[in-house]
Amino acid sequence: MGEIEQRPTPGSRLGAPENSGISTLERGQKPPPTPSGKLVSIKIQMLDDTQEAFEVPQRAPGKVLLDAVCSHLNLVEGDYFGLEFPDHKKITVWLDLLKPIVKQIRRPKHVVVRFVVKFFPPDHTQLQEELTRYLFALQVKQDLAQGRLTCNDTSAALLISHIVQSEIGDFDETLDREHLAKNKYIPQQDALEDKIVEFHHNHIGQTPAESDFQLLEIARRLEMYGIRLHPAKDREGTKINLAVANTGILVFQGFTKINAFNWAKVRKLSFKRKRFLIKLRPDANSAYQDTLEFLMASRDFCKSFWKICVEHHAFFRLFEEPKPKPKPVLFSRGSSFRFSGRTQKQVLDYVKEGGHKKVQFERKHSKIHSIRSLASQPTELNSEAPDQSQQSTSLTFGEGAESPGTQSCQQGKEPKLPPGEPGPHPSPTPRRSPAELSVNSQGGAAPAHVTLSPNLSPDTKQASPLISPLLNDQACPRTDDEDEGRRKRFPTDKAYFIAKEVSTTERTYLKDLEVITSWFQSTVSKEDSMPEALKSLIFPNFEPLHKFHTSFLKEIEQRLALWEGRSNAQIRGDYQRIGDVMLKNVQGMKHLAAHLWKHGEALEALENGIKSSRRLENFCRDFELQKVCYLPLNTFLLRPLHRLMHYKQVLERLCKHYPPSHHDFRDCRAALAEITEMVAQLHGTMIKMENFQKLHELKKDLIGIDNLVVPGREFIRLGSLSKLSGKGLQQRMFFLFNDVLLYTSRGLTASNQFKVHGQLPLYGMTIEESEDEWGVPHCLTLRGQRQSIIVAASSRSEMEKWVEDIQMAIDLAEKSSGPAPELLASSPPDNKSPDEATSADQESEDDLSASRTSLERQAPHRGNTMVHVCWHRNTSVSMVDFSIAVENQLSGNLLRKFKNSNGWQKLWVVFTNFCLFFYKSHQDNHPLASLPLLGYSLTIPSESENIHKDHVFKLHFKSHVYYFRAESEYTFERWMEVIRSATSSSSRAPVLSHKESLVY
Repeated sequence: MGEIEQRPTPGSRLGAPENSGISTLERGQKPPPTPSGKLVSIKIQMLDDTQEAFEVPQRAPGKVLLDAVCSHLNLVEGDYFGLEFPDHKKITVWLDLLKPIVKQIRRPKHVVVRFVVKFFPPDHTQLQEELTRYLFALQVKQDLAQGRLTCNDTSAALLISHIVQSEIGDFDETLDREHLAKNKYIPQQDALEDKIVEFHHNHIGQTPAESDFQLLEIARRLEMYGIRLHPAKDREGTKINLAVANTGILVFQGFTKINAFNWAKVRKLSFKRKRFLIKLRPDANSAYQDTLEFLMASRDFCKSFWKICVEHHAFFRLFEEPKPKPKPVLFSRGSSFRFSGRTQKQVLDYVKEGGHKKVQFERKHSKIHSIRSLASQPTELNSEAPDQSQQSTSLTFGEGAESPGTQSCQQGKEPKLPPGEPGPHPSPTPRRSPAELSVNSQGGAAPAHVTLSPNLSPDTKQASPLISPLLNDQACPRTDDEDEGRRKRFPTDKAYFIAKEVSTTERTYLKDLEVITSWFQSTVSKEDSMPEALKSLIFPNFEPLHKFHTSFLKEIEQRLALWEGRSNAQIRGDYQRIGDVMLKNVQGMKHLAAHLWKHGEALEALENGIKSSRRLENFCRDFELQKVCYLPLNTFLLRPLHRLMHYKQVLERLCKHYPPSHHDFRDCRAALAEITEMVAQLHGTMIKMENFQKLHELKKDLIGIDNLVVPGREFIRLGSLSKLSGKGLQQRMFFLFNDVLLYTSRGLTASNQFKVHGQLPLYGMTIEESEDEWGVPHCLTLRGQRQSIIVAASSRSEMEKWVEDIQMAIDLAEKSSGPAPELLASSPPDNKSPDEATSADQESEDDLSASRTSLERQAPHRGNTMVHVCWHRNTSVSMVDFSIAVENQLSGNLLRKFKNSNGWQKLWVVFTNFCLFFYKSHQDNHPLASLPLLGYSLTIPSESENIHKDHVFKLHFKSHVYYFRAESEYTFERWMEVIRSATSSSSRAPVLSHKESLVY
């Protein structure tokens, strides 16, 4: 008898049987040498119907043959595929990857092994490579032809129309009918020919890769997608069919699914002779017995199906390949079979890390080229960016496959534009994918002229919108030591570098003011979209600030020039101070307080105007897509309030640095007292407005919520968690407020927003750790009054942050007077427990791509918001973190070097909103690229890295490494301090000590 039993071990493991006896290598050890000896030639039938012969040592394990096929195809995601063949009893079985080939294929000369898809993931967007999706599309084509993928006539015609588009290109009725006459894609195709031709007419402009993507989008919704039926009988002798899928074990009567046993329900699988046994978890609400029994044709049939179940469970449910059990000393019972290879999670992690090189491939049946074959060769760092359009006139940057991988960029000359003019727009072309587009206003990649939504851009693999700073040599001058001499002439006093920080951050602040006073105002003047009352509330309150701070910056820079100058000691001593300049200007700011008080009112008026006017909303969204608007528009309205906090911080550092006897101390202390009074007066307004701004920013990221912004609602935390359902752990985005917890999934729409799946009111909720119960690391059970959900965090620290904040929110909800306002969702909440059937959940997920209709009218959504960063980096961020980020802003020159490059590139770098923005110089109006830092590690280079320079720090995330070099010890420590606040956003206690110096 063979069996597997589910125990509460990490990864919800349905482990190998206790009597498992095969010994294999632990992960991380070197594999044994490939067995030598006699070679055997094995014929492999590929998915494109061609045959290839592979010579392998006959005593080699099956994995050697599968690896050889994947290597031949340059297939990175080969783990989804397998090799099947008829054994000596004419039963079709999968090649066991651990057993020697000679023990499985007895007469290789007379056997043709088929290379086919073995594991069908729940969502085809999890397939990262175009080649993988092409092979899946060929599998769908094959299953249609063989009658295995049954569906109604409309679905069949739609599937075939995408295949035809991939193979012959755009619609031509004569060519279509000729092609359909020669190629039979489905039995009884003639009756569907008119429908196929009609559907094909709708696919004009669609590339082969896009056709594959759409084919899989349709196929995955069909009940028989990826299903292989195994004849059996139930206890009453009724003929049924068993099948296994990513969700669990399915029962069919004919081609109709009549039951499903999800992995979460199954405690143990085993077989005894011809009997296949499923032992379920105890459930008082279930009508089923504890153990279900099915009778199959023979022991071999039964064992074959049991092995397939073992492999599917391990591939889709485990975090890593199960380790082998020790070999029994005397004798063993039952089968020793276990799953071998990477799990789906390991495959996804590997591809996300970008540890492979993109390859070209040929579509055997297509008369048109693959998108990949049109792409340019990588120019740097095994880049993945597609070829740039010749019309592109700006630097481009991209990051692929939901990872912070760098991509190549091509540079063109960018014309100077007058204020208010949007960046240059190349001609729209349906062949262009978002991954290759210019950095937009928020660092994302979705300019208004893009015609493809993400699910029509398969070559970007639902690409991460996160931007990495890959600037080529022409973009920034390369430097080694030309600044060394000048650096040595800098004053060594720490006060000088504090004063210089005021200067560099003031430059950025002025640029931020110009986004409103120059760019936004100029654009508004050309359109008639904004009411006069709103104009008079915003611009007259920003223009005096811009004028004042222009003069302030000039004064600071003059003082720094004198401080650096070569003059006699007496004169130099008079100018080696900054307190007098700060005091004079802080007192000048008090006269601008009336304008500062208006900024909160302006923010509310703008958002209310956007809410009531679709025209104003579209106008503001279009402005946000301009490169100069590198942050959400409403963020710039709060910049003046935040700048007061920066002055307060600087003056605190100066007062702490100076002894009371220093000639600059008195002015600094007086300036600090003045600015502290202003900050205290505006503090309440600032907190209220920051929460208001954050709620409106989140509103743009969500679908299915009508009244997110209501009085009394406070944002607490957002982040990525895995939700346990009948289909296993699925990534979801969670949003915690002081009255409700929302969970969402990422949509496949042009807007790239997140769709609300469910909401849990916090009143009456309890939270408990449940790793032992569910066998999932860092697992929590959230029990509400109406429903409960099980979630898992990516790490222990992430789990602790969520526990702390959710418990705090529950306490706030309990203390609040009166019921919290109910959210209005466009779709009903998901009220299922993980043990319930998944059909309803599947429908809600399918709505994601169907919900595009209301979004087509909206402007393309920015792709670099903190919500998307947290999604791709599998982390979270709290409102406390956002508040700290407001204080931790920094600007200045840094030298930057890649891991494998020579020399350093000089860049003007702005740190804000958890992100580094890169410019050629401080005079540039918009950033060339950005690097979101959540998830990155900040360290000092080790001796082995051969970075023989002072003041160097290192940023790295998985395989991506960047070195940055500061000009002095002080600026080095400041960059470390502020970046650390973004890379180490943490729970409440560590955050409060964020100003402490880093110990090296």
